[in-house]
Amino acid sequence: MIVKRTTLTVPRDLIDTLVKVTGTKNKTQAVILAIKDEIRFRKKERIKQMAGHLEFVQEADDIRHGDHRLG
Repeated sequence: MIVKRTTLTVPRDLIDTLVKVTGTKNKTQAVILAIKDEIRFRKKERIKQMAGHLEFVQEADDIRHGDHRLG
């Protein structure tokens, strides 16, 4: 993973609360965890919005049992 050093101005009480509720050892870990959680949440929301908009032309059993890689 490539790391980029970044300077942020964040209210101290917000960071302290984040470290406390996440149970992380330091501010960096807390911020990384919060960013990953936000990304995961946004991706999940996009997937939910696609519900009912996708059309599958094959049945799940056909895909599962018809795949020669699965043996």
